Amino acid sequence: MKTLNKTISLFIMLFSATLLAQTTISGSVVDSNNQPLVDAHIIIENSIYGTYTDTEGHFILTVDITPPFNLSASRIGYKTLSIQVLNDNQIINFILDEGTDLDDTVVYGSRKPESVRESPVPIEIFDATDIRLSTATPNFYTSLENLKGVDINHGSLTFNSVNTRGFATFANNRFVQLIDGMDNASPALNFVMGNLVGMNELDVHSVELLPGASSALYGANAFNGILFMTSKNPFNFEGISTYYKQGITSQDAAGNNTYRDFGIRAAHKFSDKFAGKASFSYLKGTDWYATDYNEYTRGLVGTPDNISPFRSSPAHDGLNIYGDEISLGAALGMNLKELVQAYEGFLFPIGSSMLVPEDNVARTGYRELDLTDYNANSLKADFALHYRPLADDLEIIWNSRLGRGNTIFQGGNRYQLKNFFIQQHRLEIKNDNFFLRGYTTSEKAGDSYDMFFTGLNMNKVGAEEWFGTYAGAYIQGAAQVQASGGNPFDSTIQEQLHTASRNTADQLVTIQPGTPQFRTLFNQITSDPDVNTGSKFIDNSKMYVVEGNYNFSRLLRDALDLQIGGSARQYALNSQGTIFTDYDGPIKYDEYGAYIQGIKKLADDRLKVTASIRYDKNEFFDANLSPRISLVYFAGANKNHNIRASFQTGFRNPHTQSLFIGLNVGNVLLVGGAPTNLDRNLPNTNLTARDAYSDSYSLASFLAFAASQGASPIEPVNGTGMTPLVEPEKVKAFDLGYRGTLGPVDIDFSAYYNNYDNFLAEKVVITPNSGSTSDLSGIADIASGNYTIFQLNTNSSADISSYGAIIGLSTRIAKDFKLSASYNFAKFDFDQSSDPDFSAGFNTPEHKVKISFGNANLFKNFGFQVNGRWSDEYLWQANIANAMIPSRTVIDAQINYTIPAIKSIFKIGGTNLGGKEYQSAVGTGYIGQQYFISWTINNL
Repeated sequence: MKTLNKTISLFIMLFSATLLAQTTISGSVVDSNNQPLVDAHIIIENSIYGTYTDTEGHFILTVDITPPFNLSASRIGYKTLSIQVLNDNQIINFILDEGTDLDDTVVYGSRKPESVRESPVPIEIFDATDIRLSTATPNFYTSLENLKGVDINHGSLTFNSVNTRGFATFANNRFVQLIDGMDNASPALNFVMGNLVGMNELDVHSVELLPGASSALYGANAFNGILFMTSKNPFNFEGISTYYKQGITSQDAAGNNTYRDFGIRAAHKFSDKFAGKASFSYLKGTDWYATDYNEYTRGLVGTPDNISPFRSSPAHDGLNIYGDEISLGAALGMNLKELVQAYEGFLFPIGSSMLVPEDNVARTGYRELDLTDYNANSLKADFALHYRPLADDLEIIWNSRLGRGNTIFQGGNRYQLKNFFIQQHRLEIKNDNFFLRGYTTSEKAGDSYDMFFTGLNMNKVGAEEWFGTYAGAYIQGAAQVQASGGNPFDSTIQEQLHTASRNTADQLVTIQPGTPQFRTLFNQITSDPDVNTGSKFIDNSKMYVVEGNYNFSRLLRDALDLQIGGSARQYALNSQGTIFTDYDGPIKYDEYGAYIQGIKKLADDRLKVTASIRYDKNEFFDANLSPRISLVYFAGANKNHNIRASFQTGFRNPHTQSLFIGLNVGNVLLVGGAPTNLDRNLPNTNLTARDAYSDSYSLASFLAFAASQGASPIEPVNGTGMTPLVEPEKVKAFDLGYRGTLGPVDIDFSAYYNNYDNFLAEKVVITPNSGSTSDLSGIADIASGNYTIFQLNTNSSADISSYGAIIGLSTRIAKDFKLSASYNFAKFDFDQSSDPDFSAGFNTPEHKVKISFGNANLFKNFGFQVNGRWSDEYLWQANIANAMIPSRTVIDAQINYTIPAIKSIFKIGGTNLGGKEYQSAVGTGYIGQQYFISWTINNL
């Protein structure tokens, strides 16, 4: 018995010693010039244990593994090196040889780790080192514009929309953005809010961008591309890091304004089982002023609007002026002469109508800068707890992400998003073979409002008095001209009389900006959600998502990489009738899907075949199947020439707005095409969506009817008056590409062709208010102005395709200088005559050129980067206006200096240096220059 007890005691001691045994490895990572490499990834092969080098290239790693084992070091742009560890406290010094960007590891192209060279689809990468040393803009998110094939549309200082392969809008629901696997889109608006409520740059580990359709793996809406942002794991990235940036934004309209940005991140590994992190950032600046006061008059669909200069008529309707839509013609159905005639002998002297022209007159509107303070800010916070219950690769994560901000969004109108708040909460369990996550997204519109309806409803106050004062002033001025022997009907004199009359009416009646009365009325209207009297919009929408994935390759002994996954989500729309037709309570609907993917290497690993198929179902539509197959062939003696081809079908479900919107934007009433939306009440009309979809005239025939004064016949939509309800859009996508190295040059080429079926479209129709298109009563309504203009969400039956090509070249000069250039061609093929009322909105330059030149180590601890971009002119089509956007050249540059002793990097940079101010889209503020200086401490 004593012998047994001794044996058990000895076993326990040995077992405990094994549990407590720890191995510590330390060392450094340098390049071939003996320069330290920051952020090099140090990992024990075939384990979860790893760390990253600090600002001096040093690392220390303590693990519960007994040698021998292999330790590897890797970093973007360098070849991976592995060294065997034989002893505890061994010092390992890595010297990494330069590689190419094609050797960098990516994850999301096929949901598994692989090099860029092996990826079956085009892919762009951006990591923490790029943010720290290469970005020439104060915001890492806008630096993504320097990636080949990537467009960023600048809606405002803090609202930027990423897109690839055309059909761009600020509400870009064709493009998906995921942060740690969570869809970053607004639940109600169904589009990404840029990085307004996104990721703190200190917490960014990697960014991967896949251009083109990705529906086969990532579901509906991954139609034009998908952006993945992955944060740093606190098990691998510990410590406190912080940054501070300050500079100015410079614009002709706004002048020079201070810009500040502060961020901090803290992370700690409490044990091998538990780690946590928190990050916080706050940005504050002045938005780009929007000061386009021209009037845009819509012509034929597919052509630019006719532009009239400011005050070219007494009823001028300026683009960034709101409230000048209140006119005699719109409000009273009469012109100035008819107004005087109606009150002649009562308010105006008899015979005074003989002095007044038959002109329509509009109130003086409020400029956009009168209705917003252009205060742009963004506050972001992120908290995460990570738990590894077995101290292995099994990890449980709770993550909360909060964002609040002020910005300007441009959609059907210009919207001031004020104190907009969005939050996401995620619970995930994962290991190397699977993940299962659930998350929720909820948002609140805060004090947000529509600037169009703000100006409109402010100018409704005192409108009759204003028009009466205007008319009286005009009569008095015309009488004085006539009495002095002048001609009051001379065009120059009439223009002077209109100006003087407007000034008089504004001084006596219009509530002037900056006064207490203005502030009182402004607050009253922006806090009122009824568009008849106010401009506030309400949004308390939510989204719930569950998704998972399992990789069976380990069970199959790597004979086949087989993955199966699925997802389900529910939308709960809650705008209280201010955006959607949810006036009687939240609208809920569901989507779900599943996929399977297999990857197999053949022919001595020279041929890689990837095949997948996905099933998706939205409760309003039939199920969709999205297959994809891709082939990658590795040519050359070293298999370093990648030739790839892929085909897939993708689909795009109608988004929340296209299903349930019921929003009056002034010039049209936006209506969703869900079957359950047809009989719901709409704002400012007794008509329903069913009336608009089943009994309307086409826009093209309506415009011809009006231009010909009734001589040209007005035609019902599709000959029947009926517009089809919205259905999912589909695409057949073909991609060809090559990646490889020829001498010192890395080459990445891709070409694509997309053919669309049931292209999601917005069509304007004209609906009689009381008559019908089936008889003459509808024409009588049109002739008398008794109609409503609707914009319906539907699909185009036209043959629509897009195609393009991208080539990127990169090389190193004198070893440390990196030069890269890319050319992007994008074309849209559509015959407007086949669907005259369809506005395609390709909104993308046909030609783009990008060049980058830099050296992260020009001399010790000093680097620089210069980026240049040229874009061809293009037509921007949108509800707000249609116009040609001129070609532009933009140059950004920065220099940086590292002080290892204080773990700091200092950067000075500027954007749009020496360039002209430019717009991404008509209606937005012109983009000026930004100059900044930043100090970053301990960003590992």
